[in-house]
Amino acid sequence: MEKELRQNSLSTYVFKKLREGIISGKYKENDELRELAIGNELGVSRTPVREALRQLELEGLVNIIPNKGAYVIGISTKDIHDIYEMRSLLEGLCAKKAAKLITEEQLTELESILDLSEFYYEKGKMEKVHELDNMFHEGIYSAADSKMLRHTLSDFHQYIKAMRKTTLGESERVQNSNKEHRALLEAMKERDAEKASKLAREHIAKAVKNIKAHALW
Repeated sequence: MEKELRQNSLSTYVFKKLREGIISGKYKENDELRELAIGNELGVSRTPVREALRQLELEGLVNIIPNKGAYVIGISTKDIHDIYEMRSLLEGLCAKKAAKLITEEQLTELESILDLSEFYYEKGKMEKVHELDNMFHEGIYSAADSKMLRHTLSDFHQYIKAMRKTTLGESERVQNSNKEHRALLEAMKERDAEKASKLAREHIAKAVKNIKAHALW
């Protein structure tokens, strides 16, 4: 049992590292993912690598060709568009639930995150701004008290992380994003579920508009 648990843990570790590599562009479309090379790089045997590759195939990120190898499919612009479309709907639902269930402690935590985001923006520390942006959304997912929504939306965040860094790198977009987060927070403070849902959907729509304006898909 202990060996099996360790094996599962290793395959999950490899899966996350490879998925991150594909999403970030470290592994390009049509690149071959060689079990031995990846195992050596990550310090694991070929078994967890093989299991991780199967999981990546299920997610549509890798194509395994029998007797040939595993090749990167990657994420197309259509995939990104679909993710944002689905995310808009789910973020709206999540914000609606959160507005009804969020605690005073969680509201205070979200406000602190926004305060810190504005502080680091003024200091020009964009990596911290990206990190806090993720924390704000994760805080809403937590407040919604739905593990299924949280899991799905957190996965979407992983897929679009590289693109979000590009779009949030725009100074004007960062300022607007912070304002949109503030408005969303106020709606949740007012327990206005419908308004929170609408603002969350609009927030994603504006991010999409910004992406298209900069020809990122």
